[in-house]
Amino acid sequence: MSFHLILGSSSPSRQALLKQWGYEFETEPADIDEKSIRAETAEELVQKLALAKSEAILARRTRFEDQKPTLLVTADQVVVHEGRILEKPKDAKEAHEFISGYSCSPAVTVGAIVVTNCQSHRRECGLDRSEIYFRPIPDSVIQQLVEEGSVYYCAGGLQVENPLVSKFVDHIVGTLDSVMGLSRQVLEDLIEKVISGQSLKV
Repeated sequence: MSFHLILGSSSPSRQALLKQWGYEFETEPADIDEKSIRAETAEELVQKLALAKSEAILARRTRFEDQKPTLLVTADQVVVHEGRILEKPKDAKEAHEFISGYSCSPAVTVGAIVVTNCQSHRRECGLDRSEIYFRPIPDSVIQQLVEEGSVYYCAGGLQVENPLVSKFVDHIVGTLDSVMGLSRQVLEDLIEKVISGQSLKV
């Protein structure tokens, strides 16, 4: 079945993945105060944030007149490192601390995707996680990443797709798209569920 897709995210990585997979979509960032939403576990936090983004966009767009279904996709991701939940670095010192830590122990990405059928109001949420093991990342490379600035827009400052970083990745337990913030398998499973009419979750 065909559908109209709205990506509720300004993430360049998520947009690039959807384009790579052949999806046509429009983009509408949620613009919520993410720091106002807290939780004890990474899984609970990303679910809460992805759901809050969905609710914020739906509150602004109350009419969906397309004949085909309109699906809203929102997502969130954090990095867990040595038991600590890492969000976007707040400054250069924190970015350097996050990235240098990955030379010592693996980074774990925990992500949530929420897909809402805007006509039927059916909603599904899925979780995904991956582990990234790095070889030692030189301080000079970390400094270059910090100066480049894009690390400030990624949970944990983690950018495995960046050529400066990818050569230091030893191996990934999981999938690259999951690490980049949007698991294709999880997304397509959720789309199938909200279109096929299975029960509301979340």
